Amino acid sequence: MPTYTYETIPQQPGAAVRRFDVRQSMSEPPLTHDPETGAPVQRVISGGRGPLTSSHGLGEPQVAGGCGGGCACHN
Repeated sequence: MPTYTYETIPQQPGAAVRRFDVRQSMSEPPLTHDPETGAPVQRVISGGRGPLTSSHGLGEPQVAGGCGGGCACHN
């Protein structure tokens, strides 16, 4: 089961945002309220850079997109 990150939606200016993780099945609907406080929440989308690809079907998978091979991070 994946773990999803949620954050509360502040109802007043300056109110603190609370982030928390919940393990849920992919078939379960997203939470709408914080189970502890009842405050409205939204799911946080994070991570990932694109689909995995490989060169002509050979070799190790590579992440599509990103900065390409010309920068120092690929050395």
